[in-house]
Amino acid sequence: MKPISPVLAALTALCLALPIPAEAFSGRRDTRAYPISDVAFEVIARTAGSADVYWCGASDYARRVLNAPWSAKIHVLRGRGPSVTTGRRTAVQFTLDAQAVPPQPRELFFVLNRLRPGDRMSVQQAATHCAPPPVRP
Repeated sequence: MKPISPVLAALTALCLALPIPAEAFSGRRDTRAYPISDVAFEVIARTAGSADVYWCGASDYARRVLNAPWSAKIHVLRGRGPSVTTGRRTAVQFTLDAQAVPPQPRELFFVLNRLRPGDRMSVQQAATHCAPPPVRP
């Protein structure tokens, strides 16, 4: 029997030490969603796209995995930042539990592309952001 190469042994040990993300949910608009706790999940877009891509992914995950009703509110728990499940540079964390979101100062208007903690919309409203953007001729 041949001895195991030290390089191969080191690579194997490195691979075993890396965190293995939970099973990813693949949503529309090239999004993936991962649970990060009992009440929170994060959405990762293929590219750091506009906020509507993240809302779409959150809506898909809420409906298909969490079985949330259309009227349930999706809350931004943490805006754009590094992924805690995959290490990707950009992810947004969401929750359906309003109590999990720290209190935020109320503003008079909602800005879609902001994705700040406390921003929220219903599952149904977030699903409207799944339509592909118009293509210019």
